[in-house]
Amino acid sequence: MTVAAPPIARTLDLPPRGVKAVLKLLADGNTVPFIARYRKEATGGLDEVAIGRVRTEADRRKVLDERRATILSAIEGQGKLTAHLRAQLEDAAEKSTLEDLYLPFKQKRQTRATKAHALGLEPLARQILAQHRTGDPVREARRFVGAKVANADAALAGARDIVAEHIAEQAGVRARARSLCRQHGRIASAPKRGVKVDELGVFRDYAEHAEPLHRIPSHRYLAMCRGEDQGKLRVYLDIDRERLARAMAPQVNYQRHSPFGPQLKEALIDSVKRIIAPALERELRAGLRERTEDQATHVFAQNLEDLLLAAPFGQRAVVAIDPGFRSGCKLVALDPTGALKAHTTLHPHTRGKQERETEQLLLFVDRHRPDAVAIGSGTAGRETETWVRDALSGRPNTPIVVLVSEAGASVYSASAIARAEFPDLDLTVRGAISIGRRLQDPLAELVKIDPAALGVGQYQHDLRATRLEAALDDTVSRCVNRVGVELNTASAPLLERVAGIGPALAKRIVAQRQASGPFQSRAALQAVKGLGDRTFEQCAGFVRVRGGAHPLDASAVHPERYAVVERMAQALNTSVAELMGDEVRIKQLQASDWPEVGALTMADIQAELRRPGRDPRADFEAPQFRDDLHSIEDLSRGMQLQAVVTNVAAFGAFVDLGVHCDGLIHISKLARRRVHDPREVVRVGEVVNVEVLEVDVARKRISLVRIEDS
Repeated sequence: MTVAAPPIARTLDLPPRGVKAVLKLLADGNTVPFIARYRKEATGGLDEVAIGRVRTEADRRKVLDERRATILSAIEGQGKLTAHLRAQLEDAAEKSTLEDLYLPFKQKRQTRATKAHALGLEPLARQILAQHRTGDPVREARRFVGAKVANADAALAGARDIVAEHIAEQAGVRARARSLCRQHGRIASAPKRGVKVDELGVFRDYAEHAEPLHRIPSHRYLAMCRGEDQGKLRVYLDIDRERLARAMAPQVNYQRHSPFGPQLKEALIDSVKRIIAPALERELRAGLRERTEDQATHVFAQNLEDLLLAAPFGQRAVVAIDPGFRSGCKLVALDPTGALKAHTTLHPHTRGKQERETEQLLLFVDRHRPDAVAIGSGTAGRETETWVRDALSGRPNTPIVVLVSEAGASVYSASAIARAEFPDLDLTVRGAISIGRRLQDPLAELVKIDPAALGVGQYQHDLRATRLEAALDDTVSRCVNRVGVELNTASAPLLERVAGIGPALAKRIVAQRQASGPFQSRAALQAVKGLGDRTFEQCAGFVRVRGGAHPLDASAVHPERYAVVERMAQALNTSVAELMGDEVRIKQLQASDWPEVGALTMADIQAELRRPGRDPRADFEAPQFRDDLHSIEDLSRGMQLQAVVTNVAAFGAFVDLGVHCDGLIHISKLARRRVHDPREVVRVGEVVNVEVLEVDVARKRISLVRIEDS
């Protein structure tokens, strides 16, 4: 089932030509990173985010069209599909509209209305709906009294049941009610029956809480839902149902002066209270849950992207320490590629051993000559950092000491990936290796860890796993392909994120590299079993071969453009190798002289020729925590400190102060101006200056304000 480009373009406010090209390229089996990077002329330069939105909207419309076809077939099978109804169904742009139109034709379970129909009360119901100016409802009802209908009141009650269901099944009525609920409804919470306020715990703030449906922030609604799931709260849509019924009276042709008016009014109120409002509450809460999950997933994905694209220390030697008090500190030495050279265990926090362990630390550092010492930020992290800094103080060529987040390190240590890499090592040693490698290259190491374990999500455990996994998978792949991968050093978990390469193929690439030695060129990838022309086209531009057979193998220029770049060099009387980095000659290249390339692709080629294989990530900057602060008890109001952003939520940013307890900069304290989205101001991994506003030691809460640059 094909999806038309113009409606998607209108919905997303994107150029129709670009959307049409994206849909065709996706249908042809191209990956999002490949389309974004190497088909810019076709798409008009749409980036990965825009292409992803097109794909998502196209998938939504496919599901909608499949449902539309099912409904059309079902109604046609009943012989009730009129031309007008077909047009309405074909014009429906939302699932709720489709379902409203289909509702009168659905197979029904036994209801009060179906029982009344069986009693033959439909003619009386029609009279109520007609709202005649004359007549007597009681006299009309007596005509239906018999063996199964006891009296006129029973007849009228049954007729009202038919009317109530009829009203609830009218698409226009439901649309009006839905609109009113969205405008005036409030999401409210209260203690569940039998739960006392002082038993609510972390949900105490929601004991008597309500706010507009259309304005409630995602984090508050997800918190209310968590309280509901844990049996602490009752969450409901708060709407004045009688007022809702009055507002909808014109929709059902209510005539105040008709003798049948009171019957219709009573049926309308019943319809709203018993059928419409409960159904809309389920629908609107489900829609709200979907919206809030989308927002929370988006926040998680953005934070993950910032974490993955954090500045790398680079290919330099590192000593990494997984700190501990009783079990000791696990030290590992890593070479510039992250390979393990040595490991040992020291106990600097054991009374009477510090002097000896300090000597052992210095011997280990002198032996391996690292450029940095990476220390895990968990238990004993700050104490170990102080010990290392004191030990190295005053020595020549001292490596920098960096506190590194160890979120997820334990998950990696126990994973199948870690066991395959280091089958003979203890979990804590594997954890130290992970800490060191994530300093060298956060992206290459963090792709091995389940993103949910990295501590950058917002209510992530309340989100649907499939949706979250898909969004995070897209984010990881986008980051990997943006940076590029060193073909001869990348691990299988990193390679599998490259466009077109999956887990099985990544393992075969690594196996061939281990069996036959380093790849000498990108083209050599085609010798890997199962890597055909199509896969090579998708992945080739995102892998790098330093010192390869072709100078462009180390760049992001796609092999399909090698020939034209060679002609460019020839036209400038030079070689490709000499053209790279030659700003004077590169400036002479004009897109108008190379129409087969296009202006957007030419700009990319020129950027790569200037800095082949450039890393888009920022330069590394180590945060500086105060040496005299190790725990929350050491903090006091008014202190001005340096901190690292660890998580960004809708309501503010959490930061690491080096005291084993993150502080919160509320959104209102991020800047002097009004901030709508905390990411306008801060990102995960960013170093910021803060002032302590309040410290609550008992609840382990630290309130901060961000100090803006003057």
